[in-house]
Amino acid sequence: MIRLKYPAQVFDMSERFNIFALGRTNIRILHFTWFAFFMTFLVWLGLGPMMPFIKESLGLTDQQAKVLLILNVAMTIPARIVVGMLVDKFGPRIMYMGILVLGGVISIAFAWSGNYEQLAILRFLSGFIGAGFVVGIRMIGEWFPARQTGIAQGIYGGWGNFGSAGAAMTLPFIAINVGDADGWRYAITLASIAAIAYGLLYYFIVSDTPKGSTYFKPKKTGAMEITSGGDLLLYILMNIPLYLALALLTWKLSPGNMGLIDQAAAYAIYAGLLAVYAIQIWKIWHINSHVLKKPVPEMHRYKFKQVAILDWAYLVTFGTELAVVSMLAMFYVSWFDIPKVTAALLAGIYPFINLVARPGGGWISDRIGRKRTLIIVFAGITASFLLLGFVHQDWPVWVVVGVTIVGGIFSKAGSGAVYAMVPLVQRRMTGQIAGMVGAFGNVGAVIFLTVNSLVDYDQFFLFIGIVAALVFFLILFCLDEPKGHMVETLPDGTVQVIEVS
Repeated sequence: MIRLKYPAQVFDMSERFNIFALGRTNIRILHFTWFAFFMTFLVWLGLGPMMPFIKESLGLTDQQAKVLLILNVAMTIPARIVVGMLVDKFGPRIMYMGILVLGGVISIAFAWSGNYEQLAILRFLSGFIGAGFVVGIRMIGEWFPARQTGIAQGIYGGWGNFGSAGAAMTLPFIAINVGDADGWRYAITLASIAAIAYGLLYYFIVSDTPKGSTYFKPKKTGAMEITSGGDLLLYILMNIPLYLALALLTWKLSPGNMGLIDQAAAYAIYAGLLAVYAIQIWKIWHINSHVLKKPVPEMHRYKFKQVAILDWAYLVTFGTELAVVSMLAMFYVSWFDIPKVTAALLAGIYPFINLVARPGGGWISDRIGRKRTLIIVFAGITASFLLLGFVHQDWPVWVVVGVTIVGGIFSKAGSGAVYAMVPLVQRRMTGQIAGMVGAFGNVGAVIFLTVNSLVDYDQFFLFIGIVAALVFFLILFCLDEPKGHMVETLPDGTVQVIEVS
């Protein structure tokens, strides 16, 4: 006989969400955690504003500098998958500490590298720190009830994302004023030491769950648990874009494009990706083949299509964010002949939107529903980028800037709405789900930036609008609104009921 357990009231359901209520433990956890995310982005994306200093100091070529920027994001795709599995197994407290400490040490080693080969290897390894985002998704999901998880996840993601802007505003100032030609080394080192110190502090000032709450872990690790035969096939197929994105990065570095690796190395990487994918399929089958022989009880099932749709949604929202912020200043300069400083300032509006738009998307999700919010934001993304697809050099600059900002608001709000739903799919696998969704965001950036390198700017915007339209219909007709409860099994066999609406 299955015993159902409704947990003791961990959350005071009468309390309104108040970001300034620092006397409440969960609000303090939120602030501690978004700042941990901020520190990961400060160290990880600090490479961009430091690149002019590094290039001048070491006499790097344009191609060498571009390779470092590509290597900086390559590791993040598989890292988010791996970190998602590890956080579900070991908990967010120790994982955030580990990422900040290890990432800080690697970043310091990068700062004091003696040759380009060392720079390249260490920058590639540094990409894993971008997976820190996944850790906080599980932490926030543990500390906030379903009706507040949207706004809490939005603040976590939006304010933590601002670490990239924090790097741009502080690291160049340090580099200019300290150490002459080695100023960039001191700037990166100081940021890395700060990350290490905060990682150690974070471990001692937070806990994985509220007192009296159970931290549910997957029964098996190495792949996500699936609960039906159809979902098993869909899961195998949904892993393909992750490997294709890494293959696309390899193609960009190959002799036919940037020529930064030889053909033999490119073929070796392609073969390695195929081998790893084959191993992944075997692991998925090993963990989940039992669902074909013995059906999973209905109360323990979840729909993997929910994860797949959120994957594609984040591919558009976060992928668009990364791609557009990378090309926007160049677009303003080349199409409208705006001075570089002015173009940079106008483009700088785009990342600042995150401070409000992403929390706003989460808050709206809490108020009117997850699916309805995603429908609205994807309608906005589609309309904005389809309009930009018809942009012409004769258009007034203020109109183009305005439409770009509107598109940015919808895409960033969409990122908040996606992660308002992620913790409500299956609690014990929140880290793995967040990791897969997050990895698809990086896949989107690779795809969109590759398209940007092959076509004109108007066609780039049009491509984003078309992809967004396809995902809009996917959300409209296939996504289910989280309702009722999910269940998880306690160590003693008792089934605990968890509210998701």
